Amino acid sequence: MKIGVNIPNYGPGTDPGVLRSWAQTVEGLGFDLLMMSDHIAVTPDVAEKYPAPFYEPFTTLSWLAGATRRILLGTTVLIVPYRHPLLTARMAANLADLSGGRFILGVGVGWAEQEFDALGVPFKQRGKLTDEHLRAVRTAWQQEDDYRSGRIPIWVGGNSAAAVRRSVRLGDVWHPLRCKASWLGEAAEWLKSVAAQEGLPVPGLAPRIVLRPADEPVTGEDRLAGEGDLEQIVGDLATLRSLGAEAVLLDTFGGDPEELKHPEQAWRDLAAVAAGWREQT
Repeated sequence: MKIGVNIPNYGPGTDPGVLRSWAQTVEGLGFDLLMMSDHIAVTPDVAEKYPAPFYEPFTTLSWLAGATRRILLGTTVLIVPYRHPLLTARMAANLADLSGGRFILGVGVGWAEQEFDALGVPFKQRGKLTDEHLRAVRTAWQQEDDYRSGRIPIWVGGNSAAAVRRSVRLGDVWHPLRCKASWLGEAAEWLKSVAAQEGLPVPGLAPRIVLRPADEPVTGEDRLAGEGDLEQIVGDLATLRSLGAEAVLLDTFGGDPEELKHPEQAWRDLAAVAAGWREQT
């Protein structure tokens, strides 16, 4: 099971040097994957959660491909309706080619209605547009002499029934986001059930979970996967491995933009998890 990190490509203190340090620290700690988010227009609804500056993921990941050697690169998640599907297909294929096949395309339908309005994309049609665009992207990639995409995995993000169906029909992996620890087993069975209903193979499972360390164990049904003391966090990773997850992405951002100015604490937390996981395995 691969373990990766969602690195913040937004917020105060974020600049090229910090982004390079994030990527090289994550790779140096032995993680398998780094991914980043996607927004184009930092409208008020976006800024409330992910303040400016916001670095566009294709551009940033292409640059970081040259600053890293082995780590996989991806989006968590690219908002599919924001770009023409042939542009998405071209940029993803080029990034995969330039990085030596290290790219994963994580996708989602989006949630920021003001951003959709700013881009002139109909918010209420975002699910339909996402499905249409993904089909167009896959069709474009079949032109191997032009796109030279190789085998780019598509991870479908989201926790809804629509996201699960989309992952079965159009994706390679289901990528649920920030879920409860108690829900992990149910989620894996849900994915199998939907695949059986559709008569299609079961996609892989690769959740994005929080990394929220605590000095004492966190109890209760509402505990998020990745929340608690080190034993609980490593235990959640072990649970996901036992459920057949092919990857897990750790999200260190707790919601306070000020923490983005001081990534050293997040790096210490990641180092502790990396060491704890090595002992487990």
